Amino acid sequence: MRKNLPATLFLLLLFGGWELGARQGFVDPFLLPAPSRIAGALAGDWAAFAQSGWVTVKLALASLGLAVLSGVAGAAAFALAPRLERALLPLVIALQVTPVVAVAPLLIVWFDDAWTASLLCAWLVALFPLLSNTLTGLRAADPRLLELFALYRATPLQRLRWLLLPSSLPYFLAGLRVGAGLALIGAVVAEFAAGAAGAHTGLASRLLEAMFRNDLPRMFAALALIVATGLLLYAVVGALERWLVGRWKGR
Repeated sequence: MRKNLPATLFLLLLFGGWELGARQGFVDPFLLPAPSRIAGALAGDWAAFAQSGWVTVKLALASLGLAVLSGVAGAAAFALAPRLERALLPLVIALQVTPVVAVAPLLIVWFDDAWTASLLCAWLVALFPLLSNTLTGLRAADPRLLELFALYRATPLQRLRWLLLPSSLPYFLAGLRVGAGLALIGAVVAEFAAGAAGAHTGLASRLLEAMFRNDLPRMFAALALIVATGLLLYAVVGALERWLVGRWKGR
């Protein structure tokens, strides 16, 4: 609790100064509404915001789960078959360096289902850190243990199961921490590109609706929920990391 005190005090001062500046007229309320107005907009239409937030969370979690499965499987395949890595890794890198805003319209055209297109967009963004970090971890195993496994004539799958995967766990979790945030970013960008509206749309669509209406408090309310979702995902992955490997790192 004590280590979080400086951050808590800073946030209190920040939002307190923001509220005071808006009430005293130092801040244009049209450009930067007071936190109390943003909270009022959020509370006034909480049902719609909560429904949209759940849509965005489901999309981010689904894309993150897909990225975990494909990233770990791809890293294991690359570690066991270097030729496969040399053949496919350039394609993976090309997908990573291509901006998702350029890929999203194509996926929306190719797939009739906006959910599927959005899921693939978010998955493409979250895949590379999980694949890259896990592959680095698989190659970071102790060489002496590798020699021991070779001495006992362990099969490649036995070496993967009992040595490489456990040694790659900290690297995988570091990639998961990055991938969780990128999955949310990909989900929001995909929702922007889809431009859908209605009851079953995510927070990005709520933000767009508010922008078209010049409703700044609702825009900030949607943005605040997106930020809160990202912080929650980061905190969950951090807690998972501390639970799995914290005792070895002294955390």
